[in-house]
Amino acid sequence: MDVGMMMVFASYGWDNCSDDRVWNEEIRLARLAADLGFDCLWSAEHHFNDYSFVPDNLALMTHLTALCPNIDVGTAAVILPWHDPLRVAENAAVLDMLSKGRLRLGLGRGLARREFEAFRLSMDESRARFDEAAPMIVNALKTGFMEGDGKYYKQPRIEIRPRPQHSFDGRIYAVASSEDSVDSAAKLGAHIVMFTDRPWEMRLPQIEHGRDLHRKYHGTPPPTLMVTEFCVCGTNADIEDEARRYQGKFVESNFYHYEFLGEHFKTVKGYDAYQQKAEIARKGGLEGAVTGFMQAASWGSPDKILRGLEARRKVVGDFEMNVAFRFGGTPYEVSERGLRLFAKEVLPVVKSWKPAKAEKAAA
Repeated sequence: MDVGMMMVFASYGWDNCSDDRVWNEEIRLARLAADLGFDCLWSAEHHFNDYSFVPDNLALMTHLTALCPNIDVGTAAVILPWHDPLRVAENAAVLDMLSKGRLRLGLGRGLARREFEAFRLSMDESRARFDEAAPMIVNALKTGFMEGDGKYYKQPRIEIRPRPQHSFDGRIYAVASSEDSVDSAAKLGAHIVMFTDRPWEMRLPQIEHGRDLHRKYHGTPPPTLMVTEFCVCGTNADIEDEARRYQGKFVESNFYHYEFLGEHFKTVKGYDAYQQKAEIARKGGLEGAVTGFMQAASWGSPDKILRGLEARRKVVGDFEMNVAFRFGGTPYEVSERGLRLFAKEVLPVVKSWKPAKAEKAAA
């Protein structure tokens, strides 16, 4: 199993936590993860708020590829409606050249109304903008040339310099929760990225649909699903209380940032899956959402986490992991403790797992 560490860069849940402290602590954890055997460092893109503030994750990863020369770096994700696709392709080509092919390029369309409004963009356009920009970027990194003649991006054919040096086959990822997003990811041939925010049995139909669509569009086995999650790992007696406190605070921040208790998803084009999530949130409230989140996420002792991952694997098949340890007001020392314990007792076990089909054949 491939296991990365997710960098959130959030101050939600902390009192009087400066922005530079947030960044310094995340980068300390990143360097530690690189030394402890994780496969990739990942970061979200978010703007303006305590929920998360990484306005340019390609720039961040350019810095980290120099600090940590023996680990992959990834974006989870670059939010395409907020960027010119030509600039994304150029910056990705630069980072991939400097890192000698270590970039995993994750793409997304965005979800927070507050961020779209700040960029003076309509969420109604997000799906169409993503579906235009993403193939342009992927093709540019494959061919070395960018061009497009869509509604939003009329790009004359131009060469990308520095020229892409390495194939991006198998290194394209796309965040996908809605049916439209799953279809878009399959068309790109991308790894589908999902978050641990609800029981996996609820996710399985969309996951299987994405795999079927990939086979339909490409005639090849689908890339492995990547799961992004928020982990509290420890052996202390009150670990469940810790998990509920920090994962609960993260869910609270999620509700706030994305306005899941609002009504606006009803009227925004292409966000039907989130309208369903918003309705569930209103019915169950924050406490119900936290309980559902904890049913899906990893927390507790290494043994409990491993049993949960084994059970998840039986439901969804093979997957990659992208694990955050600092979120929801988690103190740095708790984050580092969890990271070290996970690396010592969980990481070696999951890395020893063979693909599920190979294990079944051997049995």
